[in-house]
Amino acid sequence: MEPGREHEELSRELEDMCRSKAEEFRLLGYEYVNARDIWEYVSRNYAKEGMPPLYRVVNDIYSLKANAYMNYLTISAYKGL
Repeated sequence: MEPGREHEELSRELEDMCRSKAEEFRLLGYEYVNARDIWEYVSRNYAKEGMPPLYRVVNDIYSLKANAYMNYLTISAYKGL
């Protein structure tokens, strides 16, 4: 497979994972969460450290708890982000 297509496919898979996590949060009553929000939360640390191995990214997405995400939103609101 070509590197460009591989990256594109990987991005699509990560987006699907984030969408799945957002749907899980909606089932828990958090109606306004979307895949982009999940990705912004998960990837916020990657800017400092660089992109980690794929297994860590997948783990970060699927192990995200609603409480941790809501704490992040609250702190972001206080900071005005």
